Amino acid sequence: MTGDRTEDLAIRVRGLVNRFGTHVVHDGLDLDVRRGEVLGVVGGSGTGKSVLLRSIVGLITPAEGSVEVLGTDVRTTDDETRRELEMRWGVMFQDGALFSSLTVRENVEVPLKGIEDLSDELRAALADMKIGLAGLPPKAGANYPSELSGGMRKRAGLARALALDPDIVFLDEPTAGLDPIGATAFDNLIRQLSQTLGLTVFLVTHDLDTLHACCDRIAVLAEKKVLVTGTMADMLKVDHPWVHEYFHGPRARAAQATGAPDERD
Repeated sequence: MTGDRTEDLAIRVRGLVNRFGTHVVHDGLDLDVRRGEVLGVVGGSGTGKSVLLRSIVGLITPAEGSVEVLGTDVRTTDDETRRELEMRWGVMFQDGALFSSLTVRENVEVPLKGIEDLSDELRAALADMKIGLAGLPPKAGANYPSELSGGMRKRAGLARALALDPDIVFLDEPTAGLDPIGATAFDNLIRQLSQTLGLTVFLVTHDLDTLHACCDRIAVLAEKKVLVTGTMADMLKVDHPWVHEYFHGPRARAAQATGAPDERD
């Protein structure tokens, strides 16, 4: 892996094993995510990109291995420490995972209800601030998810992920289903938020444009592990068959034409 010091890492995964029955998804997977970086996680179908994300945030219990987030082992810590840690990350799932019976503002308020002595007025004001931070107009707060476009629902999900001013944001296929203009706008938003707020971003994607626009580094899942990590420039030099096909195929032309962002590493 890398030579980063533990204190420089937001996420440290070692020896991760995930299996479902006899099917092994990850076998001895190691991964480091540096504090303040945007890491893009890619891989072919069935390589367990979303499974890895869910393992880190505790929605899936791995069979083996350790997962440290912000210096705390999430698998062995006590319940109180775990709850405190969970308040330091936000998650945006692919479909937004919004509560359909709640307005956008009410959805964003859900994580804020865990804060004691927070008045209803202040909670609503904080939710409105996050809604604006995610690039939605103020009036969107009163809408229900069914009244929003796909891109707006994703931004609402992002607003909820940002509700508690997290150190880390986990994004699962954030641009899936968006048209090219909407996807580009969302890519730019992620990059701006990362730089402005100092966020660490763990981003699962299949979108090469997103990797190029947002990510400081890329981690490729293959052969039940993290096969390689590095910048876009590094990926273009890897001779593994799947990696080569992915980063040199027809859909890679735009990223290659504009150059690889290797200065961010």
